[in-house]
Amino acid sequence: MRIARYRHAGADHLGVVEEDRVSALAPEVDVLTLLTATPAERDALAADAEDPVTLDEVRLRAPLHPPVVRDFVAFEQHVEGMVMTEGPDAKVPEAWYQAPAFYFSNPNALFATGDDIEVPPRCRLFDYELEVAAIIGTPGRDLTVETARDHIAGYAIFNDWSGRDLQGFDRKLGMGWAKGKDFASTLGPWIVTADELEGRRDGDGRLDLRMTVWRNGEEMGSDSLASAAWSFEQMLVYASRGAWLVPGDVIGSGTCGGGCLGELWGRRGAIDPPPLAPGDEVTMTVEGIGTIANRIVAGAEPVDHGAPKRR
Repeated sequence: MRIARYRHAGADHLGVVEEDRVSALAPEVDVLTLLTATPAERDALAADAEDPVTLDEVRLRAPLHPPVVRDFVAFEQHVEGMVMTEGPDAKVPEAWYQAPAFYFSNPNALFATGDDIEVPPRCRLFDYELEVAAIIGTPGRDLTVETARDHIAGYAIFNDWSGRDLQGFDRKLGMGWAKGKDFASTLGPWIVTADELEGRRDGDGRLDLRMTVWRNGEEMGSDSLASAAWSFEQMLVYASRGAWLVPGDVIGSGTCGGGCLGELWGRRGAIDPPPLAPGDEVTMTVEGIGTIANRIVAGAEPVDHGAPKRR
């Protein structure tokens, strides 16, 4: 099942997508109801969907408002390219191989496909990041690799837009990503339930889905989700260690190999291709899920925060 939030004829709806049409579910059904339901229960709710319209008649919304967004960095190729921005001989930190690292992102800064994305204030090195997100459907804590998959309700495309120069300042403070990340992420175009993708697993049990990104129609990178060094099951084990995962939580895979400009800059030793700028359009497709696209627009001027009181 493909679960979408959309606006049509001046009203917001939750619906199910079939081919090029979306049908509205009953008003009392919300996203969490579907995420926590069994496949049979979801099918029963979908049977009552009505008023089908074509997708080109609606404005898609981000498919949910998650309680928490945890974004991992699971692709070794991506990490290798990014560390090379520090120098051609830079190596992946040994700690990366010891646990699947993640940061917390801003659940209130989610955008949908078709939304304009503003360049964040003071950013000069604006970048996209091609990822897949797993959406939690069953709560759990201290999960195991064997049981973690059962807690995933579905998947969506995730683009955690990045201000690379702002990240450089964040890194100096040693507090994790802050203004380099919390301004925008795109999630969508809808949630594809996990049962729909089970047939796409490779011999290691990873979802083998081709991921591709274009900038203004030019292909910039492509990889498979199966290339991730850390599986979603391993990510969930780490995320749930001593902490609860709850329905609606978003777990980002991290950027795939070739899935951002920063990786290319690191490997080439130059800001080539150039950073994103107003007027650019970024399009991402993941097999079995769909396509998202966003246009870049100019952002607000930074507001001066003043100076601290010094001792």
